[in-house]
Amino acid sequence: MAAQGKGARLGIIAGNGTMPMTVAQAAAAAGRPVYAVAIEGAARQAIEEYPHTWVSFGEIGRVLKVLKREGCEDIVIIGGVQRPKLDELRFDFGALRNLPAILGCLVGGDNSILSGVVEFFEKKGFHVIGAHDVAPELLAAAGPMGKHRPSRKDQTDIDIGIRVIQALGALDVGQAAVVAREHVLAVEAVEGTDALLERCAQLTHRTGGRRGARAGVLVKCAKPGQERRVDLPAIGPETVRRAAEAGLTGIALAAGDVLVAERSDVIVQADREGLFVVGVEVPAKAG
Repeated sequence: MAAQGKGARLGIIAGNGTMPMTVAQAAAAAGRPVYAVAIEGAARQAIEEYPHTWVSFGEIGRVLKVLKREGCEDIVIIGGVQRPKLDELRFDFGALRNLPAILGCLVGGDNSILSGVVEFFEKKGFHVIGAHDVAPELLAAAGPMGKHRPSRKDQTDIDIGIRVIQALGALDVGQAAVVAREHVLAVEAVEGTDALLERCAQLTHRTGGRRGARAGVLVKCAKPGQERRVDLPAIGPETVRRAAEAGLTGIALAAGDVLVAERSDVIVQADREGLFVVGVEVPAKAG
């Protein structure tokens, strides 16, 4: 479904990273007012540029109250948060009233959790939309984003990475893989892409790899059946920096299924590091 419209205030539940700000900027540029509900310990201080309220992870009642008070019928849930331990949560009264539903959201894999979160907010009368519904220009398009291009060997690694993600994604595992010389070096688990690339960097250093002998591609695409409104994979300039540090040759993104934050900075960083960043068409079933 489409968003409510240009004049309706958009609620943004903001987690970590730059994407909440990017979405807010895109909405504001389109003439749409926004209100941010910023998660303490996750959202960046920069979100305070917009009308906002800070909340702790367990203040579900306050989140609902603020969004309704501000007239936010459409909401975007964007930016990651670390899954809390149940014994560390401090629930407010609104959370306690909805405790069975909330606890149900915390059970299972990422897809199950995120689908539960969407269902929870929609049952409360909100319309959950994706960041790409607000700013479709955030999605990776097919083709290279900078001046560098993948080689034929890189393309083989990309194809393998796509097949790996689709195979493991059916088990709700990861949105990214690193493949070098037709060998799978690493697959993203719950630690996220930054930690995945850090593992690859450590592996390169241990095996005597050098920046002048790059090999390997970071491949990112959505898992089969993924809840795209709240969990599309994303990259930004930091992803490019870490990929370069890991000694990779480039990054491949599923066209139309990966968000690119700070695109101009991504391109500048990739060109500077000598990496390609390319959007690739991903078949519904690979292999």
